[in-house]
Amino acid sequence: MKNYYLKLAGICLLLQSFCTVALAQMPMPPQVPIWDANKVTLGLKKVSEDVYAIIPTTADAETTKGIPQATTGGFIVGDKGVLLIEVMMAKQLYDQEVKLIRSVTDKPIIYAVNTSDHGDHCFSNYLLPPSTVIIQNQFAKENLAKNYEGIKQFMVMLFGAGRGIEPSVYRPADITIPKNGSLQIDMGGGKVVELMNISPAQSMADLFVWMPKQKVFWAGNPFIAESPAIPWLFDGVFLEPVANLRKVYDFLPDDSIVIPGHGRITNKAGIKYTIDYVDELKKEVQAAVDKGLTLEQAKSAVTMKNFDKGYVLFNWLHYGFNLPNAYKDISAAKKN
Repeated sequence: MKNYYLKLAGICLLLQSFCTVALAQMPMPPQVPIWDANKVTLGLKKVSEDVYAIIPTTADAETTKGIPQATTGGFIVGDKGVLLIEVMMAKQLYDQEVKLIRSVTDKPIIYAVNTSDHGDHCFSNYLLPPSTVIIQNQFAKENLAKNYEGIKQFMVMLFGAGRGIEPSVYRPADITIPKNGSLQIDMGGGKVVELMNISPAQSMADLFVWMPKQKVFWAGNPFIAESPAIPWLFDGVFLEPVANLRKVYDFLPDDSIVIPGHGRITNKAGIKYTIDYVDELKKEVQAAVDKGLTLEQAKSAVTMKNFDKGYVLFNWLHYGFNLPNAYKDISAAKKN
C-alpha cells in the first residue's frame, strides 16, 4: 500500500501509515507548528449529567476565525469509573486532562478511547494507569504497532520539536473495533456509550463516540470543526470518506451536541459545512475529469473559492490532499 500511494501521489499522503522515507516530500502547512502544544490550555464544559467536553480555551473565540485548534476530548463519569475520550499528544496536555477530571471526580479512569491513530489523540496512552483499558479502531492498533516511530517523526514535523512528542512510547490497545463494527459500554445510570468504526471518514483509523440517550457525539477528525474549516483527507482516498461522512451526518439527530475533533462545541448544523464541501468537491472534480482535464488543470479549475472563507489551512488541504485524492478516485471510477 505504501508504494501504491507514493506512485499515485508522488508524496507520502498516508498520515496513518506515515511513510518515513517520503516525509520530506510532503507539502508543508503554512505554519509550523499548526498549533503549539506548549501554549494550549484545556478547559472543561459540562454537556450533560456526568458528561463533559474538554476543549481548548481558545476554541470559542478562534474556531470561526479559521484558526486551527488543539485536540478536543471529554469524559463520562460512570458508576465505577471514568471513560476518557482522547489522551492528547503530550504529557503537559494529558496532565491538564487529569486535573480537569479530578476537579469533578476521584473515580479511576477505567477506559480510554482514541478516536484516531494520529499522535494528538493517542500519544499519551503510555501515561495512563496500567489498569486502564484502551480502546481503538482495529486498523489504528495495527498501524501504531508497525509505524509508531514514523508517526512520531511526522507529528514533530507538523507540531514542532520540544512539544512533548519525543518521550512518547507505544502502548497497545486492549480492545479494538473492526471496520463497520461497534461496541457498547454501559457506564451505569443511563449513560450508554457506543463506539462506532465507520471508516474511512477521515482515515482508516476513525472511531466515533455516541451517547444515544444524551445525544452527545464526539466527531473526531472527520469533522475537524465548523466553518470555515474543511476536512483533512490525507489518506489517498476520497469517494469512500465522502459516503461515510454523509452516513454519519445523516444518522445524527438534529438536536445532537457535537464535539468536533478540533473546535468549539457545535451541533449537527455546525458540521454541515464539511458535507457541503466534499459534495461540491466531488461535483466539480467529476466535471473536470469528464472534460479530460489533467490533475494540474483540475487544480486551476477547481478553486472552490466559495469555501475559502479564511481557514488558515485551506490551500494546504484543498490543493495538497483533498483535490488530488478526489481526482484520483473519480478518474479510477470513470475508467471502471
